[in-house]
Amino acid sequence: MSITTTNAQTERTNQRPEWPIGPKSESVPMIPRYSRPEMTDIWSPESKFRIWFEIEAHAADALADMGVIPKEAAKVIWEKGNAATFNIERIDEIEREVKHDVIAFLTHLSEIVGDEARFIHQGMTSSDVLDTCFNVQLTKAADLLIADMDQLLEALKERAYEYKNAVCIGRSHAIHAEPMTFGLKMAQAFAEFDRNKQRLVAARDEIATCAISGAVGTFANIDPQVEAHVAEKMGLKIEPVSTQVIPRDRHAMFFATLAVVASSVERLAVEIRHLQRTEVLEAEEFFSPGQKGSSAMPHKRNPILTENLTGLARMVRAYAAPAMENVALWHERDISHSSVERMIGPDATITLDFALKRLSMVIEKLIVYPARMQENMNKLGGLMHSQRVLLALTQAGVSREDSYTFVQRNAMRVWEEQKDFLTELKNDKDVMKALSVEELEDKFDLDYHTKHVNTIFERVFGKG
Repeated sequence: MSITTTNAQTERTNQRPEWPIGPKSESVPMIPRYSRPEMTDIWSPESKFRIWFEIEAHAADALADMGVIPKEAAKVIWEKGNAATFNIERIDEIEREVKHDVIAFLTHLSEIVGDEARFIHQGMTSSDVLDTCFNVQLTKAADLLIADMDQLLEALKERAYEYKNAVCIGRSHAIHAEPMTFGLKMAQAFAEFDRNKQRLVAARDEIATCAISGAVGTFANIDPQVEAHVAEKMGLKIEPVSTQVIPRDRHAMFFATLAVVASSVERLAVEIRHLQRTEVLEAEEFFSPGQKGSSAMPHKRNPILTENLTGLARMVRAYAAPAMENVALWHERDISHSSVERMIGPDATITLDFALKRLSMVIEKLIVYPARMQENMNKLGGLMHSQRVLLALTQAGVSREDSYTFVQRNAMRVWEEQKDFLTELKNDKDVMKALSVEELEDKFDLDYHTKHVNTIFERVFGKG
């Protein structure tokens, strides 16, 4: 059975579909408002193509040392490539024709290098370049994030010691619980972000691998020594089994780690937002001269930075799920992960970098109100000491059930009638039958609740 085609069908077949490449060869997906140049530079087309060139040139060096290609050719590749400025528009033009980004780059590189370009990419496949480059970029991004973490940890430590003994009310379910100190809040955040730093270091180590293993990862057309050489020069480890791609469980862990860090950013941001509420106002973001909080209400001082951090954290967490879905690729390779990583690589690292820097600034400039903390503690007429009274009654021989009943009935009067808790307890015959006035008053000593602050600080910061 013959198949005939109409002129219209032939015309459509011969038309080359438009290759949708944006300006500047995949300009970094980002919002400038939430970006810092140190991080965005890692993801720029210029940086990417420079890394691609270095991978290819290091591979050429290794091949030259093994006698596979002439040493003079490797030298020319380095000299001409290093001296060149890669023409992004030209690479984009070639890619629109060939529909392949690595081939487009190699074609442009051959225009720069000349005859010796035939020795470039010997025995390699595109994933060798793409995956190794991506891991170099993620490693560099991790280095910046770790530096960001160090700055944040220093700010948290400084504020923790500054307010180590500033007593405030601790809250559970947002309701007054028992006294603590504001320094402990900062110490808790320090410990959490210190764990996050360790997670980032581990994630960096896991992602810092190199694959130069050729088609389906068998090294059939390129010696494993080439991979080892490129890995050493690029500051990476060799990937033990790369199929044709570096396994994406590494990347899933990397982006999951970023998501955990973002969650910690949000936890601290939410704490500050709650403390800045008008009814609480124990701490607030710095409000600079000339700053305006509302277009309608001139009196407003809003927690805009920590609200922003809450939103940014949501975005970073959102990138973890597609990274995990990238793990399941078909056989030795497909490219379903590629489009995902072109977006989440820059976006997740740029966003978290900005968030960590912003959080550091918030902590460094945070305004703290110890007098308001004392005022808030007094709002419930001493109820924060209820557990001590409960325990004292049990130790005096009263059953726990009766002790709880005696304390709670007095506490409820304080809640409902704004009474003074200590006064109510002194008027309770059942309580006073078990405790003397001196014993009861002793249970309202505020210092009792902070006696182990030094111990906690030593656990967090070490003995200093």
